[in-house]
Amino acid sequence: MKAKKIINDPRNVVTELLEGLVWAYHGRIRKLEGVNALVKTELPPGKVGLLIGGGSGHEPLFHGFIGENMADGAACGNIFAAPTPDVILAATRALDQGKGVLYLYGNYAGDNMNFDIAAEMAAEEGIATRTVRIWDDVASAPPERVDERRGIAGDLFVIKVAGAAAATLDSLDEVYRVTAKARDRVRSMGVAVSAGSLPETGEPTFTLGPDEIEIGMGLHGEAGVSREKLLPADALVDKMMQRILADLPFRRGDEVCLLINDLGATTMMELLIVNRRVRQILEQEGIGVYDTIIGSFCTSQEMAGFSISLMQLDDELKHYYDMPARSFGYTRA
Repeated sequence: MKAKKIINDPRNVVTELLEGLVWAYHGRIRKLEGVNALVKTELPPGKVGLLIGGGSGHEPLFHGFIGENMADGAACGNIFAAPTPDVILAATRALDQGKGVLYLYGNYAGDNMNFDIAAEMAAEEGIATRTVRIWDDVASAPPERVDERRGIAGDLFVIKVAGAAAATLDSLDEVYRVTAKARDRVRSMGVAVSAGSLPETGEPTFTLGPDEIEIGMGLHGEAGVSREKLLPADALVDKMMQRILADLPFRRGDEVCLLINDLGATTMMELLIVNRRVRQILEQEGIGVYDTIIGSFCTSQEMAGFSISLMQLDDELKHYYDMPARSFGYTRA
């Protein structure tokens, strides 16, 4: 059965959702003329720019994370599709204040190719860029091939730290260093119990049986590590946490930030039950939780399921994480 969507022309969903987001920001961001890119209306002179981006359809990721001590702009692709180089370049020009622009996005082939092309075009115009690709999904490749992993909900932690670093450090290389450090300390894993759909067609992005779950499912419906019968919440979380904790690895005495992310159609009741078991496991392992975030931050339309993300902290990362942040999709007092 096709999904029901409250939209106008399916071909205009990205432009119209961005226009709605601009209104929601009350003048703090603007849409660039002729392209699907958003930037802050005011940027301090000499600031290192932070440009995030990727396919639309994962709201509030990415375009909902522009704001105070967060990103300065977002290059937006069509639903589940990478932004094109011209969109990325337009946003880069708008953000460059003479110190260069950091590109930060999920590690997907289309995004990698198009951001790299835009970086070459920016260099020809004398704009310096550096790139951090987020690859937190432990289910998508083994540790020895970490640079092949997908970026999923751990994006939020990396964007939070990068935004604070870009607001306070005056060197593109230093912002890159802090952001890469945050990226390298984040691990995530997701599970899906039902599919999201494409607004253009209403068709689901994958199919599952009525009693099946996909463990390690990617944001766009990419295959996970296993397809199994539906498990009780505790047994499912146990499987996921075993894989996450072993991957960095996280160790007794570590302090982490924890994100329980709704993939689009999971209730708060379910997320809190998941959080209960995650915290029991972390307590047993002697790992402290510095902060907990629960909600919808990296979604896939109406996909039902959730992901768990951990960021291993040190004093430097804690400093940037603690800086106040304000955006449509995430705020930290």
